[in-house]
Amino acid sequence: MPVPSLPSSAITWPNRQTVDEAVRRWAAALVRKHPVPRILAIGYFGSYARGDWGFGSDVDLLVIVEDDPTPFIERALRYQTLSLPVPADLFVYTRDEWQAIQEQPSGRHIAREVVWVWPEDEQGQTGEAEHEDHKTLPSSEADSAEPSR
Repeated sequence: MPVPSLPSSAITWPNRQTVDEAVRRWAAALVRKHPVPRILAIGYFGSYARGDWGFGSDVDLLVIVEDDPTPFIERALRYQTLSLPVPADLFVYTRDEWQAIQEQPSGRHIAREVVWVWPEDEQGQTGEAEHEDHKTLPSSEADSAEPSR
């Protein structure tokens, strides 16, 4: 949340690096705490991903799970975001839902700008998948995923 700059009364807002690091810690903790449903990928999109965040910006979080019978509107309730330094909007999609969303213009836009933070590869970096059917999931998950046809 806003952080007062001492000793003045100026208020600053967390920068992109601060939010990115916090989201990565949050993602790692989320995966440890919630083994079911199986989390395939975690990322963020929106102003923090684009780098045009400003005072009052929130972070838009994306969690892709293997499968989840819980209604979409209720899924985010199981994951707390209070440890993040800015407000968060959380979207939890199944793999199939995420694939379908990417067929829509807004879904393609999100897929292009998402910064994947989990899973990390062997070097501790996240990356875009090369696999055609799963090009918007991080590579370690996309490599092991079955293509959908």
